[in-house]
Amino acid sequence: MCPSDTTPEAWKVFLELQRRMPPEEKLRRALELSAGLRRAAEAGLRERYPDAGEREIFLRLARLTLGQELFKKAYGKAALPDERAR
Repeated sequence: MCPSDTTPEAWKVFLELQRRMPPEEKLRRALELSAGLRRAAEAGLRERYPDAGEREIFLRLARLTLGQELFKKAYGKAALPDERAR
């Protein structure tokens, strides 16, 4: 599916480059993107919770990444400040 801001010719070139890329390069790029998204999420959490320490940011990112149900299974007793009053 060609993105609306890309010409069909450019999309074909992109797809061909993707097909030719060795698996290790695809994996490296995927891991770089994942790390970048994690850093962006952490930055957003730090901006939203400026007084949060490293552990709180870690837990908030874990909850964001895992979802509430799995987070509770994995970190059940690790309450975050906004949950302690509940």
